[in-house]
Amino acid sequence: MTELISLNSESATNRLVLLHGWGADAHDLVTVGKLLTEGLKDRFEIVSLSAPQPHPSGLGRQWYPLYPHEWEQVPNAVLDLERRLRNLCFKHIPLNKTLLLGFSQGGAMALEVATRIKFEGVFALSSYPHPDWKPYKDMPPIFLCHGNMDQIVPVGASQKSFDILLENGAKSELYLFDGGHEISNDLINHCRGKIEEQFLS
Repeated sequence: MTELISLNSESATNRLVLLHGWGADAHDLVTVGKLLTEGLKDRFEIVSLSAPQPHPSGLGRQWYPLYPHEWEQVPNAVLDLERRLRNLCFKHIPLNKTLLLGFSQGGAMALEVATRIKFEGVFALSSYPHPDWKPYKDMPPIFLCHGNMDQIVPVGASQKSFDILLENGAKSELYLFDGGHEISNDLINHCRGKIEEQFLS
């Protein structure tokens, strides 16, 4: 198993960490990471992580069992991810200059670990909140994105995350796009625009 894929730049001052969805692996979002940071003057190191558990199909990985949901495994999964992310700090780019992007189950993990680490920002795409998720006011900014025709994770899941974030005073935006459970070119352009506007201006 490839535990992580790292695309380094000697001039990088920021990092983009990618968390894949259920049944994928570290390779899945590398192209997305490249497109999101293309032309940004080598400002970003890209790190794509593989989930620790094998997917029940025998192909791909999972952060925790999803069908059926084994929510009791989430706390240990989050602690393991937190440890791996903090280990990245041994390099020259701190976590407060790190953007975290997760898709689907990876997005749920991104929302969860963002309550434990002060990232520069978090993008949760087509994601959902865990049952006991407890965001707080001074979390990093959370950008939620979801296709309004998603038949895998209903769009209401991101709406629920957004409502919980607002109720707790956290900084968040919700972007809905015409599409399903996917990362479209339009979504990549939207996220890229947010990165340039919010974190590189």
